[in-house]
Amino acid sequence: MEKLEELLEKGGTKKDILFLVVSGIALLLSILDVSPLPFDMAWIAIVLCGIPILLEAVIGLVTAFDIRADVLVSLALIASVIIGEIFAAGEVAFIMQLGALLEDLTVARARAGIEKLVHLTPRTARRLTGSGEETIPAEEVQKGDLLRVLPGETVPVDGVILSGQTSVSQAVMTGESLPVDKGPGDEVSSGTVNQFGSFDMEAVRVGEDRSIQRMIRLVQSADAGKAQIVRTADRWATWIVVIALTAAVLTWLITGEIIRAVTILVVFCPCALVLATPTAIMAAVGNATKHGFLVREGDALERLASVSHITFDKTGTLTKGTPQVAAVKSILPDCPEDALYRLAACTELRSEHPLGKAVVQSWRDSSGETVPAPDSFEMLPGRGVRAVCGGTDILAGNPALFSENGISLPDELTGSARTWLDEGCTLIYLAVNGTAAGFLALSDTLREDAPRAVQGVKQAGVIPVLLTGDNEKAARHTASLLSISEVHASCLPEDKLNWIDDCQKKGGKVCMIGDGINDAPALRKSFAGIAMGGVGSDIAVDAADIALVDDGLKELPHLLFLSKRMMRTIKYNLTFSMTLNFIAIILAITGILNPVAGALVHNSGSVLVILNSALLLKWKKKA
Repeated sequence: MEKLEELLEKGGTKKDILFLVVSGIALLLSILDVSPLPFDMAWIAIVLCGIPILLEAVIGLVTAFDIRADVLVSLALIASVIIGEIFAAGEVAFIMQLGALLEDLTVARARAGIEKLVHLTPRTARRLTGSGEETIPAEEVQKGDLLRVLPGETVPVDGVILSGQTSVSQAVMTGESLPVDKGPGDEVSSGTVNQFGSFDMEAVRVGEDRSIQRMIRLVQSADAGKAQIVRTADRWATWIVVIALTAAVLTWLITGEIIRAVTILVVFCPCALVLATPTAIMAAVGNATKHGFLVREGDALERLASVSHITFDKTGTLTKGTPQVAAVKSILPDCPEDALYRLAACTELRSEHPLGKAVVQSWRDSSGETVPAPDSFEMLPGRGVRAVCGGTDILAGNPALFSENGISLPDELTGSARTWLDEGCTLIYLAVNGTAAGFLALSDTLREDAPRAVQGVKQAGVIPVLLTGDNEKAARHTASLLSISEVHASCLPEDKLNWIDDCQKKGGKVCMIGDGINDAPALRKSFAGIAMGGVGSDIAVDAADIALVDDGLKELPHLLFLSKRMMRTIKYNLTFSMTLNFIAIILAITGILNPVAGALVHNSGSVLVILNSALLLKWKKKA
């Protein structure tokens, strides 16, 4: 509905709809032989719907010698008018313009993603000088400049941290749901967000070489080779015109009856052929909408029907994107796991770190209790947190935090931790009163419908592939749960795009499913792109051809089977319309059909095509 409203805002579409409504009424009055005006009402349809067709045909022939279906329609219109078959001319013009409008509605585009991506580009940077600190435009930063980034600010250029400890959200580049701890010597990318501590960095890649600028260029250029829907009648237009003209001229010369020749031109008009594709697509789009898909590109389902691979992003697509506590391990006899879990929740209560918030929420969900407030709290950027809970001193963080406080990790603890690390979990180590006490293992949880969706993809004859910016262990663990054999981890936006490009150069056709800003270039490059519309980035949605409105994957197999069914319907429509045309031509050559009867017979094919396409509205594959 939003797409229709968007199109109606355009003057051309408003005018087309108005002309079609008026023409339809005029044709109805003409066939009823009711004329409040001193001429056949079908003339209104010829003027409103036929003249634009004539102009398009002339412009195409003169400017580019482009022979399209409009050429044959124009010849039929002119010939029908010359011999006085006004209703036949008006009817053909009306049907052709109706098909053109349906196609316009089907292939409507709405693109805003690049502008949103540009808005993510940092505008300023804090440059350190001998006299202090100055704020300059980000594009003026030079390689080698020393910069300072405060908590909450976006990193202006690519560089290396010189001093300071922090956590950086890299979701814009890698799609990882959790911030990454950073310290001296670590690289940071433009567009990523500094979460907690301030740090000083040296600029390494600046200007157009910045990561965020490279991503913008990727999104702008990634779909340059993507095919757009072409009206089938126009693909075959040259042959249709040649055959029609040849048949009409030969019939005229042999029989001497020009009315037979004109009837051939009328029945040869590819009305049903024009309607065959857009009506099926619109019906399939309506079906997809009922199942939670917003189809943003007219030819998206046509392309989806022929994909050979579906590449999934992990975080936020196959998983929920929110970590939960998967396990609690305690090695202290006087501090059982429930007690340690409660202390951990108390310690993290005032933390702004996503992992800390996840611990608190998981405790609340599992225990149903209120988390007690700590007596004191200290944030240690890039390391963890320290708190006093009920007189007990607690440290919660990474091994570096323990090392700085002189606390060793016993073999019993590291051995258990290794098992969870191998499954891709993130660990928070805990110390009680200066003694290593245990750890919490946090993992991103699978969407409940992900296994069924992946299995359905396989049943549709499509190969599932996991492309993720997450680490290798987490990616392999998720893939094993879903029986996905091909996995590519630690992927930057360029890596995802390059894999898709390589696959498609080898003859494959890739559908990309993702949710983050980092997926936008891959979504654009892929043969068909599907974005998670609920939690997904607006930029990812704008880069995709199809959006999953409610983020549910369970209907993905239905969409694949629907696209294949739609293509079969289109082929049936084309076969039927061409067969009917040739039968009508034979009848026209023999003189059985006159122009009006020919127009009615041949346009009845258009009605049957529409009815056949309408069956897609409620189609669902039987279990």
